[in-house]
Amino acid sequence: MERKIDMEEFVIDLEQDQKRLDVILSERYTDLSRSHFQKLIKEGEIKINGEIKKPSYKCQVDDLVSLGDIEAKPVEIIAEDIPLDILYEDDDVLVVNKPKNMVVHPAPGHPGGTLVNAIMYHCGDSLSGINGEIRPGIVHRIDKDTTGSLIICKNDTAHVSLAKQMKDHSVNRIYLGIVTGKNIPKNGVIHAPIGRDPKDRIKMAINEKNGKDAVTHFITLCEHNGYALMAFRLETGRTHQIRVHMSSNGYPLLGDEVYGPKKCPFKLQGQCLHAYRLGFIHPKTNEYVECDAPVPEYFLHLMEVLHLDFQKDMLKEIG
Repeated sequence: MERKIDMEEFVIDLEQDQKRLDVILSERYTDLSRSHFQKLIKEGEIKINGEIKKPSYKCQVDDLVSLGDIEAKPVEIIAEDIPLDILYEDDDVLVVNKPKNMVVHPAPGHPGGTLVNAIMYHCGDSLSGINGEIRPGIVHRIDKDTTGSLIICKNDTAHVSLAKQMKDHSVNRIYLGIVTGKNIPKNGVIHAPIGRDPKDRIKMAINEKNGKDAVTHFITLCEHNGYALMAFRLETGRTHQIRVHMSSNGYPLLGDEVYGPKKCPFKLQGQCLHAYRLGFIHPKTNEYVECDAPVPEYFLHLMEVLHLDFQKDMLKEIG
């Protein structure tokens, strides 16, 4: 007997057999993120054959997937009047220069003072809701102690477009970083999967078995006495990608106490890493937009102390 399916249910077919539940949902509803579905599954909004499963559940042919409320919920974060360094803005996207020691979105231990709190005040109701309650407008992020360019989407159409560009690796993302070590190469490509460190779940590591594909292009812009100013172009965007790739190859980022030496000869607040350039195709005009975030003062001072120089034309070889 054929099972009756309404608008809030669907049956797993042969092509979806043994695929993760969260993956199937994100592929079926492309305007909503996988992390959004993971949250809903855990909250019991999505069930398999009437039962609550984990996001990692491997679906089987003829499983009945029932969906409750899958729309992004209204944001309840408190807007805070925090100054923003705006690099570009229009009705669809906002590009900001994130300062050091600012968390991108609220999390345990950081309920306020985040970039999301600031953009909520600046943009009001004009933010995409695809990433749910705590990440409105956020299509990608950078670490707390990493400075530089970050895109904010003001509507869901822009969010879907930018998320696809990120997935297709077509967003031009160039970082500047100061590394330390011996025999630092002039240029190269690091192609090594990144996943949770099996020995320390808080850290990421090169993980051949369970890691995700990660590719980092790099060039050495200048070098002096065991320190080098490097430029990195991300082909993928894994958590701590540059930090893990550099450390695993013997030249960690200066100040990175997680992946580098515990002791640093300079008083630094985290790794010396700056998201310098961000280039993307505008979701409405289809024109290329490129923003360069000014190098922060602490970074410039450190380059002066280490006798490292930076000129924009040095980046021609990497993008």
